[in-house]
Amino acid sequence: MSAIPTPGKVIAVHLNYPSRAAQRGRTPAQASYFLKPASSIAETGGTIERPAGTELLAFEGEIAIVIGERARHVSPADGWRHVASVTAANDFGVYDLRAADKGSNVRNKGGDGFTPLGPVAIPASAAGEDGWRVRTWVNGELVQSDTSDTLLFPFGRLVADLSQHLTLEPGDVILTGTPAGSSVVLPGDVVEVEVDAPDAAGSPTTGRLVTTVVQGTVPFGDFGSKPSIDDAQRIEAWGSEAELAAAVAAGRATPAAPAAPAAPVEPTAPHASAVRPAAASAPSPLTDELRAAIDGVAVATLSVVLRKRGYHDVFIEGVHTNRSGRRIVGLAKTLRFVPFRPDLFATHGGGFNAQKLAFDTVEPGEVLVIEARGERGTGTVGDVLALRAQVRGAAGIVTDGGVRDFDAVAGFEIPVFSQGPHPSVLGRRHVPWEVDVTIACGGAAVQPGDVIVGDGDGVIVIPPQLVVEVVAEAVAQEAEEAWVAEQVAAGASVDGLFPMNAAWRARYDAEHADSRGADTEGSGR
Repeated sequence: MSAIPTPGKVIAVHLNYPSRAAQRGRTPAQASYFLKPASSIAETGGTIERPAGTELLAFEGEIAIVIGERARHVSPADGWRHVASVTAANDFGVYDLRAADKGSNVRNKGGDGFTPLGPVAIPASAAGEDGWRVRTWVNGELVQSDTSDTLLFPFGRLVADLSQHLTLEPGDVILTGTPAGSSVVLPGDVVEVEVDAPDAAGSPTTGRLVTTVVQGTVPFGDFGSKPSIDDAQRIEAWGSEAELAAAVAAGRATPAAPAAPAAPVEPTAPHASAVRPAAASAPSPLTDELRAAIDGVAVATLSVVLRKRGYHDVFIEGVHTNRSGRRIVGLAKTLRFVPFRPDLFATHGGGFNAQKLAFDTVEPGEVLVIEARGERGTGTVGDVLALRAQVRGAAGIVTDGGVRDFDAVAGFEIPVFSQGPHPSVLGRRHVPWEVDVTIACGGAAVQPGDVIVGDGDGVIVIPPQLVVEVVAEAVAQEAEEAWVAEQVAAGASVDGLFPMNAAWRARYDAEHADSRGADTEGSGR
């Protein structure tokens, strides 16, 4: 182990971890870089100032490699041989200053103390390129963890690529990128970064690189660019809309501004393939009277009635309500995810994508049904989007995937049926693809406009052309079953009663003949 001398130059990689690329919604074909001044280097135990007038100081825990042998025009296979040691780094940046940088990151990431390194360096010979791990903690909570075997651009390739353009001298440092989990820190927060080789002999570690955030007091002058921030920067700095919402709820962030009434500008428009031509509007099959009738009918009964008509695959398998006793009744609005692929996520995952389009256009009384292929290993909706659906009057959300911010979503009024909680972001497994199309959710085909009913037994899909007759038969069946239950409670045996034989059927019909006649008289027929 050794201390880290002040490097001649510090070169940082923009995007290198797939987890971070998915979070950003873009995957680079090649590595890109920026320079950090040597004056930004700091030791463990120091402080970093959040500049006066800014709000979005973000940490980025990284593995730093230190050059040991001069490198110029080396191959990727030889690149790792030019690395002497590995240490921990924290690539701090201020999002409020990014606009003025135009991509250079001089103001954003070049401040004094913005590149803590250390505490010690581990010889590169301790492990191979793929044997390193980086972890970050904020106030004692683990917020980042990833390993070098997942990198888009391995260490040797970075050395080789840079050596095509400039000479890497002994002591130069390359910051190799940060994984998902980077977020905003506030004055008083303590950030710790550790790099280790857990599978190597002795499990060598750098120890924790500790930095405490303090508030700067010197304002920016009028002779240069000043901090500037918008909601897009807030979301990117915090990591996602959900993380921003959670930070707002915890009093750690400024709320995003309310959406303007104007139509979204072209750069935030959904991908063209996500938008389907609007169908001609038709009267809803769900009248108030029919909704009231459905509210009194169990999904189990509806399932029996549909099976009689040959509909055996209309139950959405594996989904459960997030709060006991909740029901949903509404017309389906659909959203489809496809399996994650970096190039598809780059074109469809960012901006005002199909997922956001669906939640932003769901109508009152509709149920948003999401096809996630039964993949429960990531969230398909979180608290911000669930709240948006609730505010728009949606009757519920059904997904055969997972739900992020599960406890927060369970506290909302809107019912949500899913496969359960999962903390991961969308890009871990899915690409938001299109809305208002026929989808498969939990093994059931769902079309826009289908009638969706859910209760404690699960969720069922009713073709709209059948809903009147199906509900009528289900209501009648439940009335019969209620009468059967009364007989059982009075001591009758279920033999011949459930289901009813001819004798019991005759008795039931006789007892209900008077009520049916009264109904007919009252109707004027």
